[in-house]
Amino acid sequence: MSQEPPQHGGDPGQQGTQGWAPRDPSAAAPTSDSRHPNGAQEPKGRKKRPKRPKRTGWRRAIPTWRMTLGGVLLLALLLVGGFIAGYQLIDIPAANAAATAQANVYVYADGKTVIARDGEINREKIPLDRIPPTIQHAVLAAEDRDFYSEDAIDIKATLRAGWNTVTGKGRQGGSTITQQYVKNYYLGQEQTVIRKAKEFFISIKLDREQSKDEILEGYLNTSYFGRNAYGIQAASHAYYGKDVEDLDAGEGAYLASLLNAPSSYDVVAHPENKKAVLARWDYVLDGMVKHHWLSAADRDAMTFPAPDEAKPATALSGQRGYIIQAVEDYLTANKIIDADTLATGGYRITTTLQKKKQDALVEAVDDNVLSKTSDDREADRNVRAGGASIDPATGHVVALYGGIDYTKQYVNNATRRDYQVGSTFKPFVLAAALANGSTTQKDRAITPNTRYDGTNKRTVQSAAGSTGYSPANEDDVDYGSITVREATDKSVNAVYAQMAQDVGPQEVKDTAVALGIPQDTPDLTASPSIALGPATASAVDMASAYATLADHGRQRPHTLVAKISKDGTELDLPARNTRQAVSREAADTTTSVLRSVVDGGTGTAALGAGRPAAGKTGTAEEDRAAWFAGYTPDLATVIAVMGQDPRTGVQKPLYGALGLARMNGGGAPAQTWAAYTRAALEGSEVQGFELEADEGPEEPDPDESAEGEDTEEAGGTDEPGGTDEPGTGDSREKRDSARNRTPDAVSEASRAPRTPRTTTPADAPSRAPAEEGTDRDSAAQGPDAGQGPDAGQQPGIEPAGPAGSRPADDHPADRRERDGQGPHGPARP
Repeated sequence: MSQEPPQHGGDPGQQGTQGWAPRDPSAAAPTSDSRHPNGAQEPKGRKKRPKRPKRTGWRRAIPTWRMTLGGVLLLALLLVGGFIAGYQLIDIPAANAAATAQANVYVYADGKTVIARDGEINREKIPLDRIPPTIQHAVLAAEDRDFYSEDAIDIKATLRAGWNTVTGKGRQGGSTITQQYVKNYYLGQEQTVIRKAKEFFISIKLDREQSKDEILEGYLNTSYFGRNAYGIQAASHAYYGKDVEDLDAGEGAYLASLLNAPSSYDVVAHPENKKAVLARWDYVLDGMVKHHWLSAADRDAMTFPAPDEAKPATALSGQRGYIIQAVEDYLTANKIIDADTLATGGYRITTTLQKKKQDALVEAVDDNVLSKTSDDREADRNVRAGGASIDPATGHVVALYGGIDYTKQYVNNATRRDYQVGSTFKPFVLAAALANGSTTQKDRAITPNTRYDGTNKRTVQSAAGSTGYSPANEDDVDYGSITVREATDKSVNAVYAQMAQDVGPQEVKDTAVALGIPQDTPDLTASPSIALGPATASAVDMASAYATLADHGRQRPHTLVAKISKDGTELDLPARNTRQAVSREAADTTTSVLRSVVDGGTGTAALGAGRPAAGKTGTAEEDRAAWFAGYTPDLATVIAVMGQDPRTGVQKPLYGALGLARMNGGGAPAQTWAAYTRAALEGSEVQGFELEADEGPEEPDPDESAEGEDTEEAGGTDEPGGTDEPGTGDSREKRDSARNRTPDAVSEASRAPRTPRTTTPADAPSRAPAEEGTDRDSAAQGPDAGQGPDAGQQPGIEPAGPAGSRPADDHPADRRERDGQGPHGPARP
């Protein structure tokens, strides 16, 4: 019998008398759904998703994840497509014709007369098996340590370099050796996106078609190492005079270091860069140790292998090689063109040099320096000469003397920065004082007539008291009360060291930089000793600064290049804007004082030029160099005679050179200056100085008037004046806030209109000659002075070192011990 409930027809809402009633009446009734109109039920087995709310406000600007994913996929497709297209379209080309360097032509300012051609290409290709593994590893440690394990492309470095090229940030390193080889051999040095793209695809293809050894061999044979040497074999001969097989690890590490900066890292041509070279050399050797290519013990036992003097081609003899080197350094330092690109050749470079003046400078040095040397005098073998001449109106270097012969003396004496400039720096101290309205410790304005105490070894005083720095005058001469003008004539160290402190050593340094001395000049240190010239600026640097004084304080960067072009296309040269470095009154007053040096001070030999002239003599510590820096209104020239051992390169004193007991700036340098200036300006109109000078009020001599109460110069002040360290000059700035300004802008005092107390005409009468025996530079009292065996032997010339000058038999160590001072200023307790 069936147990199923009976079936019913008809109205489902009605039940028969025998039907089953639902247990829950509410469960049997259909429920309404608010999501459907009229309460309709959701179809069985189907569930509808809720609608996404509409994006409003700032959210509408944010891409959805679908848009982001789509963009990424599109970009990936484009990159892949671009890679495939580039790989198919770009083939490995034939070797670039520029890989064989052409000659660069250097011409005088007239644009026609050729100075030199550097077209001799020094290259010798050798197989990789001739290059010792240690040399190969040195190059890898310097340029690409993972060369054998990495791909042809360093993606990260390539993208960074490409981005920096597009955004104008200049050249960036990071390329693999494969990329560098492709650039050198197949492409070129230009930094463009197209060249980078070609380099990318060619490098990948080359890596597939050539072995790592083949690529490394090509790289080592095409890279430029400086000294016109292409390839590792040529570099080995250029720097060490032997085949690459005979190089040791240290020598190989130095050659590898050169790849980073071929011109700058030649320590023979640029001894001032030795610190950077040693750092790079250490980096290479440490990399070899890290990769187990060199033992730590062998590394520790190594000393830097100094390279040989260069042996350039005879086409670079005389001054030609020096000129090419100076021009190349100028082009690379000013980022006009890099050394690798210039080495590919084909450039025509019009220099600012004028043939008439260039020839006159060479002749003047020959007549007044070289002709006076003798093979019988040991000291004469150390004699070197350098010089530079600049047109103040343009900043053009019109003449350059680098040495006796580029093929015999490789270092350029016109551009080197390793000899102290001595007292030729003192005019910058005076210019700083005048430009900044500086005062003495007793708040008296510093002018040419201001009196100072010239007592020998007088201790320099700051506002806080004694600095502990007591520079000696030449030959320990006591001058007593002396004016600034007289102290300049006689180059009194005690006066100028105190003046530097009064002005503020930092302000002195800033003024020198504003006038044209490079900021990075070695030993250009802000201390009272800065006045005595321990800085090692070059002859070109000094001529540039003196040219600023000649042009009434208007400074413009000097230049050696008027135009550079290749295949008719000119390269851009940097802008050279003229600015007022110091006020005209400050510059002209300084010129007025320097005219006294020529008219009756230590530089009277310069009168031989037959022109109105201003200048200053200077001598480096221990007579290692003698300088004369001077100018006429239309020509600024600096001449230096230096002492250097021809075998070791060590600086040597010039005692006995040219048959003189002692060398001084008033002798051969001033005589050379006069002979050159006379010849260089021959036929041109004589120009006089048009000066707006303020001499200042005359001050009575306290020694004569017995007015001893004003003794600030004699003893300074011992009153405490702040917490600054003595000798820094900072406390002086706190005392007088009016001097808290830089010389790049004309001081308020200088800008304010002032009625000049003294106007110096072009034909102002010469001052009476200085007393004999007060300064070694005063030995030359005329254009013919200092030419005999006894000339130039009178005592006294200004020293360049901060410890002051000393007699010939006075050892520097003994002097420092006696004076209680170090080589660059007061010794610290």
